[in-house]
Amino acid sequence: MWNKTRATEVLKIQYPIIQGAFGGRYSSVKLLTTVSNIGGMGSYGLNAYPPEEIISVDRQIKEMTPHTYALNTWVPLENDPLDDYKDEDFQAWQKRYKPLFEEMNVDLPALPEVKRPNFEEQIEALIQVKPPVMSFIFGLPPLEVIREFKRWGSVTIAAATTLEEAVLIDESEIDLIIATGSDAGGHRPSFLKSPEDSLVSTSGLLKQVLPQVKKPVIAAGGISNARKAWEYLQMGASAVQIGTAFLATEESNATAKHREKLLSPSSYETELTRAFTGRMARAIKSQFVADYNNWENKTYAAYPLQSQLLGSLIKAYKAEMQWEKVPLWAGKPSGVLSKRTAEELFKSLIHELDGLDV
Repeated sequence: MWNKTRATEVLKIQYPIIQGAFGGRYSSVKLLTTVSNIGGMGSYGLNAYPPEEIISVDRQIKEMTPHTYALNTWVPLENDPLDDYKDEDFQAWQKRYKPLFEEMNVDLPALPEVKRPNFEEQIEALIQVKPPVMSFIFGLPPLEVIREFKRWGSVTIAAATTLEEAVLIDESEIDLIIATGSDAGGHRPSFLKSPEDSLVSTSGLLKQVLPQVKKPVIAAGGISNARKAWEYLQMGASAVQIGTAFLATEESNATAKHREKLLSPSSYETELTRAFTGRMARAIKSQFVADYNNWENKTYAAYPLQSQLLGSLIKAYKAEMQWEKVPLWAGKPSGVLSKRTAEELFKSLIHELDGLDV
């Protein structure tokens, strides 16, 4: 049976289908619990959440599902570009972006106090709530953190964008590996090399990783339909992680305009860019990114400063309905999206996968 894999056994789920964890407050308790209650594993991205919100979200989840779910957070980069961001960098930023703010009659922002979550405090809260599954991106947490989660019975997962990252995770005490191909939407969670040097497609990454690691591998990136999920399961993946298709459902915290674009009958095209947040991420092609890519000097502030500085400008674009200049995260589609609810999407995947398993 296609749905009996090493991942389903370790995670104690009925089907090897995982809803991707969305950062930026796109995750929702309703989406997570819908997926977990049907037999998959819902996930919740907590990278921007303070400890008290982490505890509150987990309490809501536990009230709505007795089944397996994952909480996700980001591991701080060892050499964070924000630590080296200087006044002269910001002055160059202001010069480059001033025309955009003037065009929208929005005041050019001053350099704000950077808002970054405290990873240690997040971990303390996450250990307190004891999630069934704890997942990490942008690297491996300290060994004592991994062991503390496992001491309480949590299964641990970490994401890799290259073979080298996957081997490092395989040699650690983490339980499962997510092979995150360059087809995936949102931020590229590379941590050994730059994202620009870590752009391997999902299919290519699986071909590299599966023969070289012993732990179960979850395929992620550009999986929009059952046929693509089947392809990766047949290659040897123990589960598939689906993000964008679930982001398009009404249970997610994506805006109606975002979901409408994802569900466009003509589908959509995506591209990788640092324009919106300062970190490389995959979004739907837009005029904002096209203009940015045409700049001779592609100036951006370090993450998360870039998105903070652009906040008032993006708000003005939304008010003026200039959606072609607003970030709409998405992975490369492997098919046209049409399912508007998480339950409808999940059940259609199961039905089609059953039909392929003949």
